[in-house]
Order: sequence, then C-alpha cells, then structure tokens
Amino acid sequence: MESLKTAIPERLRRMIGESTTDDLPVTCSSLHHFFLHFEPFHQLVSDLADPKNALCGKSESAALESKQLGNQYFLKGDYMKALNCYTKALRVAPLEASDLEKNLVATLYINRATVLHKLDLSIECLRDCTRALQMCPSYAKAWYRRGKANASLGNNKDAICDLNVAKSMESSLGGKKQIESELKNILDQCERTSSVVQHKKNSLDTIGEMPQIKLQLVTMPDKGRGMVSTCDISPSSLVHREEPYAMIILKQCRETHCHYCLNDLPADSVPCRSCSIPQYCSQQCQIQAGGQVPKIYPDDHGLLKNLPSDLGKYVAEIILGNDFEIEDIPEHKHECQGVHWSAVLPSEIVLAGRVLAKFLQKNACEDITNFVKSLELSHCYTQLPSDSKLELHIYAIVLLYCLQHSDGSVFSMDGVSVSQVIIIFSQIKVNCMTVVRMRSIDAHGLQDQFGDSPSSTYLTSNVEQVRVGKAIYKYGSLFNHSCQPNIHAYFLSRTLCIRTTKVVAAGCQLELSYGPQVGLWECKDRHTFLKDEYAFQCQCSGCSEFNLSDIVLNAFHCVNLNCSGTVLESSVVDREKLKIKHFSGADQVDKSDDIYQVCVRLSNQNGGSIHIQPGCCLKCGSYRDLESTRAVIDKAWICIKRLQDSIISKEISNTTISDALESLCLLRSNLHAYNKRIAEAEDSLAQAFCIAGKLQLAMDHSKASLLILEKLYDPDDIVIAHEIVKLCSIQISMGDKTALDSISRICDIFSRYYGPHAHVVFPYLQYLRKEAENFLVKA
Repeated sequence: MESLKTAIPERLRRMIGESTTDDLPVTCSSLHHFFLHFEPFHQLVSDLADPKNALCGKSESAALESKQLGNQYFLKGDYMKALNCYTKALRVAPLEASDLEKNLVATLYINRATVLHKLDLSIECLRDCTRALQMCPSYAKAWYRRGKANASLGNNKDAICDLNVAKSMESSLGGKKQIESELKNILDQCERTSSVVQHKKNSLDTIGEMPQIKLQLVTMPDKGRGMVSTCDISPSSLVHREEPYAMIILKQCRETHCHYCLNDLPADSVPCRSCSIPQYCSQQCQIQAGGQVPKIYPDDHGLLKNLPSDLGKYVAEIILGNDFEIEDIPEHKHECQGVHWSAVLPSEIVLAGRVLAKFLQKNACEDITNFVKSLELSHCYTQLPSDSKLELHIYAIVLLYCLQHSDGSVFSMDGVSVSQVIIIFSQIKVNCMTVVRMRSIDAHGLQDQFGDSPSSTYLTSNVEQVRVGKAIYKYGSLFNHSCQPNIHAYFLSRTLCIRTTKVVAAGCQLELSYGPQVGLWECKDRHTFLKDEYAFQCQCSGCSEFNLSDIVLNAFHCVNLNCSGTVLESSVVDREKLKIKHFSGADQVDKSDDIYQVCVRLSNQNGGSIHIQPGCCLKCGSYRDLESTRAVIDKAWICIKRLQDSIISKEISNTTISDALESLCLLRSNLHAYNKRIAEAEDSLAQAFCIAGKLQLAMDHSKASLLILEKLYDPDDIVIAHEIVKLCSIQISMGDKTALDSISRICDIFSRYYGPHAHVVFPYLQYLRKEAENFLVKA
C-alpha cells in the first residue's frame, strides 16, 4: 500500500487530505482515474485477489508432506508434533484428494483421532472419527477408532454399535478378531456397570437469560444519539443482548481462536473447505462461516443396504450429521476464492468488506448510498487527519476491486460507490467493538482447573483482556462512552451482553467504556487514546470533574517524608485546572477555589490555601526536583522489572527479592502513597513470595497492593475483584478463614458485572465456591 500512496501526485494528495464528506465523490473519482492508468495498482489487486495466484489455496502435495511428517513423529512417540502436522495437513488438503485409495481428508482425520486418543482427548477423538466417516462412511478403521473413543467415554451402547459396523466393514480375519475382542471387553464391562458418561456440552448453550428492561434511544446535545433507561435499573441487570452484524478475527489470534465464534480452538480444529487460512472450533462454525454443507456419501458402496436395520439407522445418523441453520450471508465465503486478501488488509478494512458482502449479495438492485444510510451508524470522516483520509481512499478502491474478483459482484465502480465505502470505513472506526476474552496466566495454576488442589496452588498473576476480534453491533453501537461507566459489555462467544454495574435512575444515560477507565490511565492519556481511536474529545464526568485517581495515579511524594501531600507534574496540573469550572462534587466547592482546596477535600487532608505549582507539594508547598526524582525512580524500577522477569521464568533468587524490596522503599519515598507503580511493585513481590513459598509475606504485599487500588477504583470495580482473587488464593493456601469474606466479595462483584454468566466468563469462581464450602464444612 505504501507504494501506491507515494505514487499519488501531490495535488491529488492535498485535495484528498482537505476533503469533507461532500467532496468525496470527486476525490474518489479522481483517485480511481489515476489508478486505472497505474499498472502497480492492477498488479497489487491481482496479487491480493486473483484466484489464479491461489496462495491460500489447497495443495495435495503439501498435505501429503505434512501427513508423512506427522507419521514419523507418531512413530517416535512425539504426539504433540504429530498432532500439529496432521492439523496442518488438514488445512491444505483438497476435499477430493485420495491417498492409498482412501479419501485424504478422511485419512487425516482418523490419523489425528489416533493421536488424540494417545493424548487422552477422547471427546476430540470421537469428533474427528465422525468427521472422517462423513467423508468416507466405509472406513472400517474410523468406525473402530470411534468405538474405542466411545468406550473410553463410557458410552458403551454407541461403542458396541461402532464396533459392530467396523466388524462388518473389516476385510481381514485378524482385524475382525481384534474387533471381537474389543466387543467382548465392552460387554463384560456393561455387566459390571450401567453408568453412562454424557458428553460435555457448551455451557453457553444452557444460559438463556434475556433482557427484561426497555431502553429508549434519545439525542444528546453533546454526544449525539444515546440509550437511556425508561425506569430505575438495579445493578447486575442485563439490559441488552445482540448478535454481530459483521465480525472479523484479529490476525494475532488466527492460530489460537475459532475464526467464527472467536472461542479457543480445540485440539481437533476444523479447517475451511475452500482455503487454507481459517480454522474453526466445530463443523457448525465452519459451515456458518463458509456456507458449505459437508460432503457425504449416505449410501457409499451399498453400505446401508448391507447392514441390519438397527445398525443402518445408526450409521445414517452418524454420517448425515446434524442439520445446522446457516446464515443467509456466510462471513468468510467471499474471501477464500483467491489469495485471501483478508490476510493482508487491516482488520477494520476486512470487516468493512464483510459489511459490503451483505449488501452485494442481498441488495444487488439497491443503491449503495441507501444501504449506508440504513446502517444508521455515525462516522468521523471530517475529523480524520489528512494521511488517514488518503489511506481510506486507497483501501476503498482496493477493497471494491477485491470484492469484484472474489465474489463476482457487479456494481458501478464510480466516485459515489467508492465514497460510500469510505463512509463505511469511518463508521466502523467509530462504532466497531473489540471482542475480548479474559485470560489468567497464573504463577501456579489450578490443578486440573477445579480438581483436588494442593496447598501450593495460588492465583497470583494479573487477569488480562485478550483482544481476539472486531465486530459491528448495530444497536450496541448506540451506547455512548464514559470513563466512569455505569454499564459493562462482555461477550459470550459472538454474543454481546451489556449489564448495569450501578443503580441507573430512569432517564439517565447508559454509558460503557470504550477503553481505559478512571483508575487505569490518567485523564490526558485517556483523551489521547479516545481521540486517536474514535476521533472524539471525551467530556464525561470522569474527565470533566475532579476524582482522586487522576490526581494521585502518577503523583509524587512530598520531599518532606513526614508530609502526606501530593506533588504533580505540569501536564497533570494543567489538566486538573481545566476541571475547576466544571466541578460539581458533593462538597459543592466554589469555582473560585484553587485546585489545592479541591485536592485537599478529595484526599481528606488539611492545610493552608496555596495556588498549585508543578513540583510543589499541595499540602506544605515544599518543592521537589521532578527530573532527578524520575531518574531515581527509573533506576529503582530496573530491579522491579528484573523481579517480574524472574517471576515469568520462575527462577527467583534471594538477591532479586532483596533488591526489589530496597527499590520498593525508594518508590515509597519518592512516589505518592497511592501511585499505581507502588501497587504494581507490591503485586510483583506478592507473586515472588508465593513462588518462594513465603505465604505470609505474599499476603502482606498482596494486601498492600489492594489498598492502593481501592483508592484508585470504585470499591465494587471488577479490577478490585481480580486483585482479591489473588489475595484469596493465598488465604486459602494458608488455611486462613478470612478467605470466606474474600470469596463472598469476589462473587458479589463478579455477579454485578456478569450476572449468571460469571462462572462461564471466569470458570475459577467454581473453584472458589468449592473452597468456601470446604471452609464451612471444617468449621
């Protein structure tokens, strides 16, 4: 793309950079005309989307090569490498390819099933056997392996049916005897026990909570449209639930998450049937994304006719599979006909392509301008910088050509069409939501998740949000932003859920956070992020009114160690002075009051009234040289960073801990007591002492970190719950009954944010509840 940008004449670049939405048809037409006579543009489009290049296409030779390598690893007993090879081979194997007179895809599925059996992944093994049989129903080995998988799961009735089918398919005498031996073992087991282990089901399917509260769309003078409540709403109420209009997985998650539902990929991931890029967690997701129905042979070689009626019915159910309700417009189908241009273009551009695919396939006769209006999404084109406007022009033309190549759609390639695509880009920039998953990387993870955990099990690391995708939710986009939100958005697979976290009075606006909130970043950094990402200047209560977090988050300690006053940098001083005229706190501070008085009241401190100056203590006026202070802090932080690195490697020496403790003392004497870097250092020491087995010290530092965060966030904020989880796990390991209070508080906060979905989003809550029950039993 950079080569296209640099080739554009300066006059045209300037015209595009200065353009408004009214100018778009002209600027788009001019750029398109330039590209029509620019050979590198046509070469780029061909490289991206022409099927003849087929860089993401299937390759029988590549599949056979990976299969052979997998076989070698399997013989060596390296099952994980064998698993990876078979999965790689499945991604590139053509559906029609054969290997030793068997369907290649079916063979690869059964090879992977064998590996999964070796790895004790019986459910995954069962699914791969079923997939192999849907490709090749007469595959005796697949029926045999499926029978073994069902037997290991305790599904003895199905196992007997599978093995009987396998016996009828097996041509060799030795093979038949082996199957008969397996059948005898299962029948003997059936006499000893009649229990049947049920397959695990997706817990998301069992949760059917729906919003019960009616919301109203209103126009706000400063925020455009927004959603308000029509009645008083209590915390933890589900107010909105919605499936995405369009969604795209982020590139960094393509090897780890399903390309349709964005859940974690299982060991038996399912590839796209047309190209080698996407992977799915199930056949259902693969069909929803690609729109293809599985290739099956319901009467292969007279299979059903030669079986007893009861077995024939059983076989038919297996090879026909489940009937899935397929969306009208599959998300991925239009992208996998050539070089998979979605692997090259930015995610938001590809997301726009999926929005356009719905228009092109469902509204071929409709004017694209009417379609864009029907989306009813706000946009930010006029506020974009010149360089961004130029990039959007280029991407719009490239995207339309890619769609023509891959989808075969025919529409007017003119300035109006290109301009509407740019509007869609701008709409997506403002309205798309980042889909996240929660992940906890624990210094000592829970053994088997929720099994019998040894006393050395602690949750000591930070829970992080993993960005896995971007999506457009047409109604979800109507909720405005606040750095102090009263609602919380989260995702169950593809589904957006929005829940209140505070009491919301009738008529009040429901606001969620688009990014960092009060307590996480200070005001100026939040403003920069929101301006860059969403092209608006935040004027929420968290940014226009005083709060303790913005003042102390990165503040310094007074040089007088006996003084508890706060020292601020010039950037913080300037930002906080702007808030005086907007201040409307509970104390009703007069607008003529200086910032010192406001800070005093917020911090519950006392002192004389002086005008604030950068580097001067708000309480006693003493001056601190901030430049030299920063140098001391940076030097001290080197030891904290060294400790954090050792926590990752789990190789912690007494010297590393000792140096970190000395650095913590330096931080405390130079940074304000509520500075977030002190909390981070305390948390790191808590993790280190956990690994070292010094639980009392770990608990002391964990509590110290929590005390600081409770000053920066609301007491019921989800961040506080995550910190209490770490403290609670240490308390449990020590047999400390105060863990009961911690568990109760954790459950209350998580329920406020996630309602009955809490145990789905954070499975370790089940473990904590179990531990609470154990404490009560012992009491």
